[in-house]
Amino acid sequence: MSVWDDLVGQEPVVAQLSSAASDGTGLAHAWLFTGPPGAGRATAARAFAAALQCEQAPRGCGHCPSCHQVLQGTHADVDVIRPTGLSYGADQARKLVLRAASSPSGGRWQIVLFEDAHRATETATNVLLKAIEEPPPRTIWLLCTPSPEDLLVTIKSRCRVVTLRTPPVAAVADVLFQRDGVDRDTADLAARVAQGHIGRARRLATDPEARNRRASVMAVPRRLTSVSAAVAAAEAIVKAAADEAQNQSEELDDEETSALRKALGESEKGRMPRGTAGALKELADRQKSRATRVRRDALDRTLLDLASYYRDVLTLQLGAGSELFNVDLAAELRASAADGRPEDTLRRLDAIMECRERLELNVNPQLAVEALTLALRTG
Repeated sequence: MSVWDDLVGQEPVVAQLSSAASDGTGLAHAWLFTGPPGAGRATAARAFAAALQCEQAPRGCGHCPSCHQVLQGTHADVDVIRPTGLSYGADQARKLVLRAASSPSGGRWQIVLFEDAHRATETATNVLLKAIEEPPPRTIWLLCTPSPEDLLVTIKSRCRVVTLRTPPVAAVADVLFQRDGVDRDTADLAARVAQGHIGRARRLATDPEARNRRASVMAVPRRLTSVSAAVAAAEAIVKAAADEAQNQSEELDDEETSALRKALGESEKGRMPRGTAGALKELADRQKSRATRVRRDALDRTLLDLASYYRDVLTLQLGAGSELFNVDLAAELRASAADGRPEDTLRRLDAIMECRERLELNVNPQLAVEALTLALRTG
């Protein structure tokens, strides 16, 4: 076992990071981890942080106390930042810069791991720029974004870029089969329909409710028989995303709340010491803010699932020869391809992308998705 075990299908990245942590080859004070959703940006950054703090050789052993602490999120010299809301403001960035300037208390480095760094506002990004330009000698910044273009050019130019790829379907299926005990057929199907997104593939393979939500979304194209049916389909899409977001939020909230209550001295009977109510309320407020982001992200993933349906239809219409994502719907996809024209399928895909853009602009989700389903019906 090593800290790199959870990086699936990323052998070149593992080699690069392992070399930098072990012998300093290419070691930089700022790193930018990029890649599509599900590729493992944050996983790679966390593994690299563990390797940098590792007490043994080769770095990243996965066994020493430092490796365990980093991977569990308890290392004193590794500050993990996860924006809880839709954005990360300048005041938060200033506080982060002050923390990053401190000397490591016990580890080899003071490390700041900033997940979803693209959520930082322009003002916050300018605050971070100064710290990244002139970091203390033992501070390392690890930033995670989907694309290098998501950050200011001035920040990107000061970072060593690590580009992760979408993991191969076979590699994801192997992880589900070997580590999670999922039967081979289910693992193969989940890996393919999740399009290489490891977390989503795991949920689809192990959670019947997740499979039911996907089935509800993938049934939308055949339900668009009238205007009223299109409106009902929009409601089904929004509900499926809301249910997924709620499950994710509740799981995260319960874990965080339990950990905080324990850290604050919760008694065996569940009673909290005096003076801890403020900390618990602050956590609840952060969780409420995060829930908004989780709902938006879940709806976006739902729309991408729907886009994969029309992508498969277009693949069949054009005779591209590419493998289908939704292999469990192959017969329906072939029938849909035969009944339609490629230009209509392209218009439907464009409508989905336009809906995603509208949601980014804070358009009411129900209205945006209703406009989408009506466009899919007439496209």
